[in-house]
Amino acid sequence: MTDSTTSSDDRLLAAQAETDALMAMVTDRITLETFDPNDRQLMRRMVFEGLGDARGLVRLRFAETLGEIGEVATPILLEALADKSNVVLRRAATKTLTIIADPRAVPALLDAFLHDEDTVVNGSAAGALARTGETAVPALLDILASPEYAESTKGHAAWALAFIGAEAAEHLYKAMGSDSVDVRCAAIAAIAQVAQTNSDERACNILIAALTDAAVAIRNEAAATLGQVNYPPAIPHLILALRDSDVDVRKAAVSSLGKVGDTTALEPLRAALDDEEEPIRLLAKLAISKLERRLAEGDDE
Repeated sequence: MTDSTTSSDDRLLAAQAETDALMAMVTDRITLETFDPNDRQLMRRMVFEGLGDARGLVRLRFAETLGEIGEVATPILLEALADKSNVVLRRAATKTLTIIADPRAVPALLDAFLHDEDTVVNGSAAGALARTGETAVPALLDILASPEYAESTKGHAAWALAFIGAEAAEHLYKAMGSDSVDVRCAAIAAIAQVAQTNSDERACNILIAALTDAAVAIRNEAAATLGQVNYPPAIPHLILALRDSDVDVRKAAVSSLGKVGDTTALEPLRAALDDEEEPIRLLAKLAISKLERRLAEGDDE
């Protein structure tokens, strides 16, 4: 081992010892309730030294501690997120901002999501936007509406919308009027989550309306989701969907009618036994069997 290598190792060990001492000091002050979150110098050390440490467990401890401290750490974390020279620091800063979920971070997180050269930072920024909630929704919808962004980016934006869910409901309902198929697809997937989680009547009615959307993907999502929610007014609309021009929509409608268990669907499902597509005929047999079994169980009671 050369002298230069030994010197480098010594410097690394010394830096790590300083970081460990910093964490011990912060922990003691928090325990003794003497920690001052307005001590900017200390906060900067926690962010730049703690989150920049080469050891993953050390970074995690600082991230969790900063997360507990909360929004007062946001401005310094945004400085770290802008540090183009240190990808480890940017990754850790983004994950810490996910814990804090401060709406003030949305513009910087959007920039990191769309433009950072590191894919881990991109994905973590999408997660942070999702945790931030409603504040991020208009920008996420703009991404989906734009032809500028790749499908992978739009996929992350759609996931974030679905994660936000009910908190973004009003934005999602309005988004169903968009001319963009990507926007409507993301909105209907998120609305499906709202309908299943909250049994929201408005969300269910929007799913029903989506059964006649011009885009096959949206009709398919709506038909499939309506089988997961207990909403009787959807039954006649699902029956109409058995005549949809798209085979996947018809399959979803058949499956959903079998799941919801309304015996008024028996005759329309028997008609589906003559569908030109074999998968639909097979699914119709299964759905009819389920409904007939339910009908028989009702007669036995």
